[in-house]
Amino acid sequence: MRKKYTSQDFTNGVPPKWCQGCGDYAVFKTLTTVFAHQTIPKEQYVVVSGIGCSSRLPYYMSTYGFHSIHGRAPTVALGVKMVNPHLSVWVVTGDGDALAIGGNHYNHIMRRNHDVKIILFNNQIYGLTKGQHSPTSPLGLITKTTPFGSIESPVQPIPQAIASGATFAARVPYTDMDLLGEVLTAAAQHRGTAIIEVLVRCAIYGEDLFDSPTSDNTKNNTILLKNKEPLIFGENRDKGIIMDSFEPKIVSLDKVNKRDLLVHDAHRENANLAYLLSTMSFPEFPLPMGIFRQVSKPTYEDALHEQEQKVIADQRQHGLLDTFMDRGTWELKNSV
Repeated sequence: MRKKYTSQDFTNGVPPKWCQGCGDYAVFKTLTTVFAHQTIPKEQYVVVSGIGCSSRLPYYMSTYGFHSIHGRAPTVALGVKMVNPHLSVWVVTGDGDALAIGGNHYNHIMRRNHDVKIILFNNQIYGLTKGQHSPTSPLGLITKTTPFGSIESPVQPIPQAIASGATFAARVPYTDMDLLGEVLTAAAQHRGTAIIEVLVRCAIYGEDLFDSPTSDNTKNNTILLKNKEPLIFGENRDKGIIMDSFEPKIVSLDKVNKRDLLVHDAHRENANLAYLLSTMSFPEFPLPMGIFRQVSKPTYEDALHEQEQKVIADQRQHGLLDTFMDRGTWELKNSV
């Protein structure tokens, strides 16, 4: 019988050290709770991180782990997973770590569908190195490296992940720990690459970032994605989303038939709807929260194992003489 764990079993007693008011504490607490409620032994967890404030998390976890180098956490995680596919491998990263120097790895882990879970702490700023703009910083943001305002279009982590083939993609604000727990639980049980973008406000350099989506007025500023349910939001749940000429449009429920509302379907094989919803942004639209996409496809590890078994079986049917007599040989003739 498997031992019953508590969240304390996944903490090593080292007090987490983030700035007061940092959302990383909420993610750490939720993650240890989710681990405790899974059905796998504690020794099968591995947490890998890159560089950044969030990437200190493995130091506080009572699991196996690596604090790897900048942007390369996915490569370490993939090596661990391929050597031992039975492990539950998690990557903890930030918007600068994953989407700047690690941007190439971010795309390809989605494309290959490795059975690895990625928690992306997105605070839209470089917090550890004292407030430079990051790949997700909004246009016009004034920072130490953009004193006149950022002129770069920000990277959108979830649309990029879905476009790269992510089989599980979700977004959650750090202020909603119940939703965060639900999403992390679903990710833990998903076979394939799972990307969870957590909107985390930096208490020192990003106090105004994500202010609206994570404020008390979230019912008007966000929309919760529930599978097979119409997209309805608002403090009085009196607004909805419809499709108008291939574009999403906000409508009042008293002016439309509810049957015309756009219905979310995270399990749809075609990723077009998930991608469309992921590109909706505040303040033009309420910012979608929850699971955008959750589909089942063969993992890289499964395909690799199947290929290995096929090669081994094929080799057993041929002896050394068969190899020498194979028609794939060639003859070297002396041209002198």
